[in-house]
Amino acid sequence: MGTSLFLLMLCLLRCYVVQGGQQGALINDETEAIAWLEDYNQQGMVVYSDSTIAAWDFYTDLTDEHQAHMIAANLKSAVFEKEARTNASRFNTTGFSFDTTRKLEALKTIGDAAIEDQAKLEELNNVLASLESRYSKGEVCRDDGRCLSLEPDLTRIMSTSRDYAELNWAWQGWRQAVGPSAKEDYKKYVELKNVAAEANGYEDGGAYWRSWYESDDLVEQTERLFEELSPLYDNLHAYVRRKLYKVYGPDYIDLEGPIPAHLLGNMWSQSWLNILDLVLPYPDAKSIDVTPVLVREGYDAQRMFEVSDEFFASLGLIPMPKEFWEHSMIEKPDDREVVCHASAWDFSNQKDFRIKQCTDITMDDFITIHHEMGHIEYYLQYTNLSVIYRGGANPGFHEAVGDTLALSVSTPKHLKAVGLLDEVEENDEADINFLMSMALDKIAFLPFGYLMDKWRWAVFKGDIDEQNFNAEWWKLRTQYQGIVAPTVRSEANFDPAAKYHIPSDTPYIRYFISHVLQFQFHKSMCDAAQHTGPLLRCDIYQSKEAGKLLGDMLQMGSSKPWPEALEKITGSPIMTAQPLVDYFQPLITWLETENDKMSEVRGWSKDWVPKEPPTYGTSGARSSMMMSVWVTVTLASIASFFKL
Repeated sequence: MGTSLFLLMLCLLRCYVVQGGQQGALINDETEAIAWLEDYNQQGMVVYSDSTIAAWDFYTDLTDEHQAHMIAANLKSAVFEKEARTNASRFNTTGFSFDTTRKLEALKTIGDAAIEDQAKLEELNNVLASLESRYSKGEVCRDDGRCLSLEPDLTRIMSTSRDYAELNWAWQGWRQAVGPSAKEDYKKYVELKNVAAEANGYEDGGAYWRSWYESDDLVEQTERLFEELSPLYDNLHAYVRRKLYKVYGPDYIDLEGPIPAHLLGNMWSQSWLNILDLVLPYPDAKSIDVTPVLVREGYDAQRMFEVSDEFFASLGLIPMPKEFWEHSMIEKPDDREVVCHASAWDFSNQKDFRIKQCTDITMDDFITIHHEMGHIEYYLQYTNLSVIYRGGANPGFHEAVGDTLALSVSTPKHLKAVGLLDEVEENDEADINFLMSMALDKIAFLPFGYLMDKWRWAVFKGDIDEQNFNAEWWKLRTQYQGIVAPTVRSEANFDPAAKYHIPSDTPYIRYFISHVLQFQFHKSMCDAAQHTGPLLRCDIYQSKEAGKLLGDMLQMGSSKPWPEALEKITGSPIMTAQPLVDYFQPLITWLETENDKMSEVRGWSKDWVPKEPPTYGTSGARSSMMMSVWVTVTLASIASFFKL
């Protein structure tokens, strides 16, 4: 801390002069500012590396000792960040270069570390750890005593079962296991995040999150994009609803109502890809689900990651370093509890980058691997920048990179190139089947990605209070997604906590934005690869030109406002949904025709609720009682464990 303390003392001596009771001029020497920023960068790499190591240890081994170490490291980082903010604030940037000014301004906003009260800062860290641990340890138990974790057990039920009652059992059980007990922690979380936001100069936590986009009109931009894309979703929703009606009947599906949330192949109804078999337009056309091939060919997690690494190398991008292969957790360990949710990690030391993922041998995880490696590639490309700039141009950029590459990886052409498909069909029926599979993932996600933070922004602002957390959650989910809970919900439930990004304090509008950006990126990279033909068939595999276009943008990190980064790769600084619409246009036309044939209603009645599902299993009452007992005991244990 020597240089920074020296500069601080020098500032106190030289820069604050009392003139008529007013504070005098600050340091206006850019050379001194640059020297201090370099010192900050060197110290920051050490401090942030230490805190990331502590977090990794906790996330990959959920013990009280690791939790304590993580919180201590976070508090140490907070002290460092507060000192950095104080020092950065000593400079008058008049006449400074854009780069120096941008760095100094960035250091004045320090997130949770801005909380001045040390006890409150420590309390927030404990609440966050408690929320995350509760979610990661959640289980649902059967009558025979077998307890199922979210990944892979409950996830497999949601993706493969077509039993209405079993799906409801898994859906409701997960929410009971991790929801109600999280509500008190979440209320405290909201309170403390607002304290942090105000300490950073923002009205509330939502306003602080939105500030990361450096756009005064972010809300208006996302609203415009959502309105532009809503007709695509409404047509997909109407088509899928009709197909589910044929499977489950009128007691559970109303052809003018919302869809029960547990029937869409995913615990949160955010992706519908797992019900492709129920809605495939042309069942006789060749399937592109390569899960059976991955299993048949003996793929394991390591091999799936190696195939992904080779894809990045084929573009001339940076391969995964040896530390990645030595330290990543790519399979769920048997000997400890971990946070399974897939994530990519930058240890801020310019050499250590890792992925944490409980990989299952499925096509879905094959695509997820490419997504997470996209994060790592971003880290690698900007690692020589100051730690201040080691981030995406905006949070949506980071999410878009891996998904952009996955658009190529998902194509039949690419799957054949890597030996996972025997042949490629190129005809209208094959194209519609392929686009349907992509739409069930991409289009189905759009309203979920949009509403998650609309709910949280309103909670932070106080427009949704604790008496209406769950009611307003379901109001938004019905309004935007056209889904409805399969069972009666009340404020005794806290269903938002059943989605990882809520307890983990992860903003979500980035994912909606990324679903727009990825198609803009994809089109530009396909143009660079000199692709001809429909955009849906483009695979940039082995195109060094496409790789260079992407790499040049990634190397910018957050050193420039995001419209400049967008222009670097697309030629335009404006977010637009047009490439996404162009990509799906053949399916859009097909869906409109099919829905018109059946006189389908686009949209849904807001007040329809499905019939209560039958009890799952042979002893439903005992199952329900056992579930309640298990939840009570487990939550009591967690409360004791974390001294809640």
